[in-house]
Amino acid sequence: MTENNNTNTRLSNFLNSGIYRFEDDSNAIIFMDPVRVLNNFYTHFRVNPSFYYSRLFTPPSENPKKRKRKHKKPHTLNAREKAADARHQNAKPYLIKAHECLLKTNDVLLYLKNDDDEYATANGGRSVNDEHSFVELGSVWQAPLYEISLYQNDVPKEGRLSVQSCERKIIPAFGSLVANETNSDMEADFLSRQYIIPKQSSFYMSDLKQIHGLIPVQGDCGFNLIVIDPPWENSSASQKLKYPTLPNRYFLSLPIRRLAQTDGALVALWVTNKEKLRIFVEKELFPKWGVKYMATHYWLKVKADGSLIGDLDLFHHRPYECLVLGYCYAQTEDSECSSKVKFIPDSQVLISVPGDYSRKPPVGDLLQEYIPGSKPARCIELFARELLSGWTSWGNEPLHFQDSRYFSRTGQQSFS
Repeated sequence: MTENNNTNTRLSNFLNSGIYRFEDDSNAIIFMDPVRVLNNFYTHFRVNPSFYYSRLFTPPSENPKKRKRKHKKPHTLNAREKAADARHQNAKPYLIKAHECLLKTNDVLLYLKNDDDEYATANGGRSVNDEHSFVELGSVWQAPLYEISLYQNDVPKEGRLSVQSCERKIIPAFGSLVANETNSDMEADFLSRQYIIPKQSSFYMSDLKQIHGLIPVQGDCGFNLIVIDPPWENSSASQKLKYPTLPNRYFLSLPIRRLAQTDGALVALWVTNKEKLRIFVEKELFPKWGVKYMATHYWLKVKADGSLIGDLDLFHHRPYECLVLGYCYAQTEDSECSSKVKFIPDSQVLISVPGDYSRKPPVGDLLQEYIPGSKPARCIELFARELLSGWTSWGNEPLHFQDSRYFSRTGQQSFS
């Protein structure tokens, strides 16, 4: 009976928070529904699941002919490939255990299967081809002249939207901090399109050359959680024209130490399984940033039925990515700084159904206990493509997933 009560409690917490912890005494294995997590950031809006999970519910091609894959001869691994395989073999037991936990937890899988039809049909089929390209807009000479207009709508208790006459806040869209400091969602007009700005969030839209505009004047106003999702060089992203990538050397110039709070910051870096990239992070990037490596966590990607999105041992397309964690200090690390370091367990696994191409699940809540310094934590995401309540988002397209078409209003349709 106690075990059933614990399961029911965890399921109830999952339905409210979007996070399911598989073990009572450990946070080692977690399942997340990113849509439910994101919905907690909004007051009058809900993320549309059919858009978030669009890759899983895209109708199959009508072309009955399947491309035949050429049978490749056995390949002898070189030194770098052997090193990559060794990393994979170290991670594999944790990933297998996590996936087995998911498959044994019928309640979570039942939730996924029940919501499958809802994800596939809710507001599906709307075109997104007419969205703004913020990367292109930010690169033209008119960029400093573009303005974004923020305003707030009131939603009465009965759920019907009434637009109130309210003061609009007009701010330069590029190269300045745009903030919603209220405890309610705001809407924004930009070049005839509407965007949703969650409560207590801000963004700074610029290219890499202007990131120094975010550096705080005083160290105690810095950030103590810094999540980074760089546009690593990626042939797949380039071929599919998903987003522009940058050479690895460009990321060396990120002012991580100057962004960190005086008491230090937890740095969480998204990294692929490419061995060349992992070596670059360990040997060059973290040392340049002044980050001390602590642990590596894994994001395991599954389909709505709980199965992996691909073969776990498929060498170049493994169904997981890495979140590399470390600590950075605003000043040179000393014995006092070292004493403040919190232990981070290695090889924790986060499981979720992936969203759009390269869209990462919101991991802030999972990292809270490891963040140094004062609370509430001051959080920033670099190379962000969406906004989070309580966070600052920087990049050249932080409004990418904030287009109003990705949301529905509470009172019109509910996804919970």
